Amino acid sequence: MTAGADAILSALRPVVDGIAATFGPTCEVVLHDYRLGERSVVAVAGSVTGRAVGGALSEIGLAVLAQGDAAGNDLNYVSRTGDGRIVKSSTMPLRDGDGRVFGALCVNVDVTALRQAGDLLAALAGTLPPQTPATTFTNDFEDVVDALVRAEELARGRPAAGLGRGERIALLRALDERGVFRVRNAVPRVADRLGVSRSAVYADLAECRREAQQ
Repeated sequence: MTAGADAILSALRPVVDGIAATFGPTCEVVLHDYRLGERSVVAVAGSVTGRAVGGALSEIGLAVLAQGDAAGNDLNYVSRTGDGRIVKSSTMPLRDGDGRVFGALCVNVDVTALRQAGDLLAALAGTLPPQTPATTFTNDFEDVVDALVRAEELARGRPAAGLGRGERIALLRALDERGVFRVRNAVPRVADRLGVSRSAVYADLAECRREAQQ
């Protein structure tokens, strides 16, 4: 897998620059190598999300990991950055010669100005635009973990550090389904966020996976 995957990544590096240059300053292209774990960004052109080489994958990348080799192209979805910009994106998984997913090519276009114009027209027409979900684009994977844990805390109405074991297992199941634990070094970060030991997270994660198989 390694040689074939490396060749594909090498071939795509000039494509990253070419796409970004073609669509201009509102476009960003990011190349991910998921074999690198939390620091999966290996090439980037443009600055829509502010990431750099060595940056982290987002919740969108985790969704690709969660789907594994069954992951397909996710095209023209809309999300919101932490500073409120609206981004239209496409994520295309990369496969080696055996069909195994090892990375992704992502194109992000800042459509904030277009969306603002659309919202103004919608307001004049008396209709409300739909809410756009937030996505954590960052160079630090811990920020992504924090965002996902915060979402689970809001859903439960309680801080993660105060959950009993049963609730903690349910939270870990939700994170597992979103692909968090497919990233190396995710367990220590989640353990810190939950205020428990790494061994406790490993034990609870094993338990929730056993329950899922029953």
